[in-house]
Amino acid sequence: MSWASRRRTAYAGAVIIIFAAIVFIPVYKFLSRPATCADGIQNQGETAIDKGGPCPILDERLLSDATVLWARSFKVRDGSYSTVAYIENPNPSAGARNVEYTIGLYDSQNILITEWSGTTSIMPGAVTPVFESGFDTGKRDVARTYMELSPDVIWEKMGNPATVVQIGNKKLSGTDRMPRLEATVENTSTRTISDAGFVAVLFSPAGNARAASRTELASIKPGMPQEIVFTWPEPFVGTVGRIDILPLMEPMSGENTP
Repeated sequence: MSWASRRRTAYAGAVIIIFAAIVFIPVYKFLSRPATCADGIQNQGETAIDKGGPCPILDERLLSDATVLWARSFKVRDGSYSTVAYIENPNPSAGARNVEYTIGLYDSQNILITEWSGTTSIMPGAVTPVFESGFDTGKRDVARTYMELSPDVIWEKMGNPATVVQIGNKKLSGTDRMPRLEATVENTSTRTISDAGFVAVLFSPAGNARAASRTELASIKPGMPQEIVFTWPEPFVGTVGRIDILPLMEPMSGENTP
């Protein structure tokens, strides 16, 4: 083989080696990189791309939808209403944050009076209350309340911190003047709970919601019962039957509670 032939062969070999390095090294790195929940590939036991299996984001196809059980509005005073709704989530270890919702208040002619949009977290395996107040309806009375959840829900593995909160000693007084509901809250875990909200809903003996209110506690220390109080500015008409007091907290990442 001549010197020129050897040189051409050497050049060709170098080109082949460089081409192989350019093509195969990135492919090798791509194929050998560790699987993660953000690699855009369905692997490591995931049921969809980066969902399910070991990933914190869950596959919505394998879960039940959260549903609005009911939504109602209550006159606080002439022209001012508060609204409460119950959202049921049957998934025991799946919750969601920043779920958008829309509330509409309608009159007896089914004409929209006012509308409100907001966001809420949905607790795993529980009923999540949503309470909004200060709806200005002018001189119109609310006959129907409608609440719709956005279908764009990102479900995550979550625990319900409210499972360690015990509520008792409910006492309702002043229903014919300025109603006042008192109760005690106890944190049965070993960790302090911060920014806890509570929604109280009062029902008639027939089971119809007739009043609602909300209060908050900045923190609930372990083993130290605290009092919560709900008030209303106007007397109730009729007898109060069931009283619900539901915690409203941010769900915890992962499946464990405090």
